Amino acid sequence: MERTLTRGTALVLFGAGAVAAALPARAAASLRVGMIPDAGATQVSIDEKAPLRDYLSAKIGRPVELVIPTNYNATVEALGNGSLDFAYLGGLTYLKARQAYGVMPLVQRISDRQFHSLFITQTGSGIEKLTDLRGKRFAFGDVASTSGHLMPDYALRGAGIDPDKDMTVRYTGNHPATAKAVESGTVDAGALDESVFKALLDGGQIDKTKVRVFFTTPPFVDYVWAARKDVPAADQTALANAFLALKSPADDKILTILRGTSFVRADDAEYATLRKIALQLKLL
Repeated sequence: MERTLTRGTALVLFGAGAVAAALPARAAASLRVGMIPDAGATQVSIDEKAPLRDYLSAKIGRPVELVIPTNYNATVEALGNGSLDFAYLGGLTYLKARQAYGVMPLVQRISDRQFHSLFITQTGSGIEKLTDLRGKRFAFGDVASTSGHLMPDYALRGAGIDPDKDMTVRYTGNHPATAKAVESGTVDAGALDESVFKALLDGGQIDKTKVRVFFTTPPFVDYVWAARKDVPAADQTALANAFLALKSPADDKILTILRGTSFVRADDAEYATLRKIALQLKLL
């Protein structure tokens, strides 16, 4: 069965030209910090992260602009063309940015070292395992998402399911949209980020009586905060230290925005296995 939007087409749509047009002019002496739109790229999502922006500005001692580009690859390209100084990236987008532009990994949530993708379906469906997805309608998130595409795709192929042939697949663009597509019955099942799914349930944005998890992937390394390679070392250290200083319960408001509990240093060597999988699936 054919995907409603092919992986190749989705990749082509994310051109660098749209990135520069989408980002406003930089304020003098400010640091521009980007975040992949894993929970959507809306003004509301930007406004909700204002406490994070203010915290970083205070800790670094310079104005910080928080930017959420329109898609994952746009965030990568913005690092490449200098529109962003730092960015919050998924594992796959980090690998793309590292390969193309030499970005520097800084910090990650401790949970990012043992992250998971969740496969969800409607509560009353008969889907209990990955092989039950043959012939079904399935939702991935963004084509460049680690937990919303790369690792679910890898898990499906490991179970003998070829997403290109055995299912009707669509790309929703982000994790909340995937959850909504499953909840509404637009698709039979979908895969998404475990931390976003929990946040959606806790916030009442998804009806927990209508959806259920039927498969959890083995752990993998995922999100990371990274710097453009030519950002001064002092600025890289300042941003990293700002995240490392976050502690619960004093900083719970910021940690909730980040969907984490604490931060640790990140290292490119951690991503060796993920890089191998991405190359195998021709996503890198």
